[in-house]
Amino acid sequence: MAVMNGVNLFTDDRGAVAQLHGIGVQRFGDRWYAYGEIKRDGNLFQGVACYSTMDFVAWRDEGAVLPVGEPGTITGPERIIERPKVMRCPLTGRYVMYLHVDGEGDYSYAHIGVAVGATPTGPYTLLNTIQHRGFESRDIGVFQDEDGVGYILSEDRPHGTHIYRLSDDYLTIVEDVACLKGTDYWAGYESPIMVKRDGLYYWFGSQLTGWDCNDNMFATATDLHGPWSDWQPFTPLGSKTYESQCDVIVPLPDETVGEDQWHASRFLYIGDRWHPQDLGNSELVTLPIDIGAGQARLEWHDSWNNGL
Repeated sequence: MAVMNGVNLFTDDRGAVAQLHGIGVQRFGDRWYAYGEIKRDGNLFQGVACYSTMDFVAWRDEGAVLPVGEPGTITGPERIIERPKVMRCPLTGRYVMYLHVDGEGDYSYAHIGVAVGATPTGPYTLLNTIQHRGFESRDIGVFQDEDGVGYILSEDRPHGTHIYRLSDDYLTIVEDVACLKGTDYWAGYESPIMVKRDGLYYWFGSQLTGWDCNDNMFATATDLHGPWSDWQPFTPLGSKTYESQCDVIVPLPDETVGEDQWHASRFLYIGDRWHPQDLGNSELVTLPIDIGAGQARLEWHDSWNNGL
């Protein structure tokens, strides 16, 4: 059984601070693989780090799986590249990484980057960047449904946050499934997350307040096309999601009773607690989140046992 703190600055098996910022997590085989922004030297692109874990407490450094490219290229050291998320395509067996790819020190480019690898630990090769029908794309999340269909969630400042359905090979977008703004809120939600429990979809996101934290929100639907419920907070009002920005919610299925990731009864919330002047040492808030029957609730624990 692994005991976690409510807030952590994780170190890896080499004793270095794990660069798990903007984290994306998937389980492949018997390990969870986490992909993070390397932020040791500020906000510009320094590569994508990969770590693996059995319990979300001990982390094995798997290396930089998408390195920095040459100056002037899409993955050059002048770019802003964030939110690495990976899914395995059932059709091809390839691991596909999606990224928020932006400009050289600014947010003028606003594309989705697509990279592929043969294993969870890569290396990954960037194929291209895309904007579906010219829509901006900043913070992204990913979701794989029970039927193997893959989706990208993408924040588009002028219009809201999209759910995009991917092609069978996971390399292109084929449908704009839904695009939402918040309830009584001028924009969509960034840092978007999607999970599913027992046929109901739960969509989470953060309001647009830059590095500052806010009360993150969630909505539910029985169909990704909608209708979606009103957005509501999942932590006490004014708590600012316990000073974090939602990053990923990881299903922790009990396989001994036949649960899978779409029917799990336990979930792990991971959120960034950003330090703009020292991004590389920004902690993660890691808490159990209750999800079920159309409700989501995150409560604070100084420490807790995650059951792994």
